[in-house]
Amino acid sequence: MAWTLLTGLGEAVLRLLIHPFFYLGLVLILLQYRRQIQLERKLFHVRLHYLFIEAWHLLLWGTAAGLGVSLVMGLLGAAVTAEAVLLLWGISLVLILFRIRFLCMAYAAGILGVVRCILDWVPGGSGSEAFGWLYRWMDRVDVPGLLALAGVLHLAEALLVRTQGSRSASPLFYDSKRGKPVGGYHMYGFWPLALFLLVPVSGGGGFELPWSPVFGSELATGGWTVMAMPVVLGFTERTLSRLPKEKARRSAGFLMAYALAVTGMALLAHWVAVLLLPAALLTIALHELLIWFSGWEESKRAPLFVHGLQGLKILAVLPGSPAAELGIEAGETIEKINGVRVRTREELHGAFQINPAFCRMEILNLEGQTKFVSRAVFAGDHHQLGVLLCPDDDARYIVEERRRVSLLSVLLQAFGGLQEKKGSKSA
Repeated sequence: MAWTLLTGLGEAVLRLLIHPFFYLGLVLILLQYRRQIQLERKLFHVRLHYLFIEAWHLLLWGTAAGLGVSLVMGLLGAAVTAEAVLLLWGISLVLILFRIRFLCMAYAAGILGVVRCILDWVPGGSGSEAFGWLYRWMDRVDVPGLLALAGVLHLAEALLVRTQGSRSASPLFYDSKRGKPVGGYHMYGFWPLALFLLVPVSGGGGFELPWSPVFGSELATGGWTVMAMPVVLGFTERTLSRLPKEKARRSAGFLMAYALAVTGMALLAHWVAVLLLPAALLTIALHELLIWFSGWEESKRAPLFVHGLQGLKILAVLPGSPAAELGIEAGETIEKINGVRVRTREELHGAFQINPAFCRMEILNLEGQTKFVSRAVFAGDHHQLGVLLCPDDDARYIVEERRRVSLLSVLLQAFGGLQEKKGSKSA
């Protein structure tokens, strides 16, 4: 059995290497990261992230997450038949014509659960000439198993967001509710996962397992085989009121709760068939609730990245810069430079010129306490020692966001771009 399993795994790896969707997912992810880096450079004229480093991290963590999901689903069983794959992709392709965020297995699996229940309620529907094929296909689909796979994938996503969600966060300028520019972060993460799933086989040709997986055992009349399945996990968040690490921890906590709830409902629906419809509907509804709650919570909180009476608020710190070496962090406030209070960018630049070879700063930290940092200034250092400030009224560009993002708008590159602020000064 071990040799057969290894042989099947090797064949699955080879099939994955020639799978077009695997490479398509990688290309789309890299294009998204590249576009985000271009936005940063246009706003701040510096590079905060490097494409090669980001690509290395997403491949490393995506591989680890894929292996973890594969091990968990090896115990639970992945009832992913050919019919299930076709139905999932067909539903997803229709959904993303309306919203690109619907490209999530939770929505497609939930809709399949609703369809399964409707077909069970229609008397004599299996003999219909028009929909007979759908009944035959649905007989080869274990919907609770698909819901469980969606739950485990969201569990992996929660762990990735918790550990990696803040590292690729991009500082950007947004319009506030009052029409004034404020600082914020666009948090995003996309990870390609290569899943190696134990799937049921009908008609022979598979191998037997020494354990009985929870899902799909009734479909495995011919044993089991290993199937490679490329999946892309991703999340996007916008925060104006929290630091990226805090927002990532909070989002990961909600995702974790959602993943455990979906997996638990899938197990209950597997054991009690009448619970399939509530499980399918709740899988969709809870996912929508997560998205709505995140936006509602942000709208109720005051923006964090705005300048105040105490000084200039720091939006971000360049990695490896003098400011990073001094321990300066995003969210802190610059009160004085070289003994001079600073409230505007002009005062900041003037204070730096008092002593071009040395800089002494008074910083109000995140706990509300003043700390003192100092450093010699060398040729080639960033003109603000690597500190990126929140926008003021003279900010030229702000991020244009669109809530309803369809596949067409993405293809037309109409999402997440920069628009020139009306009445701004030319840079």
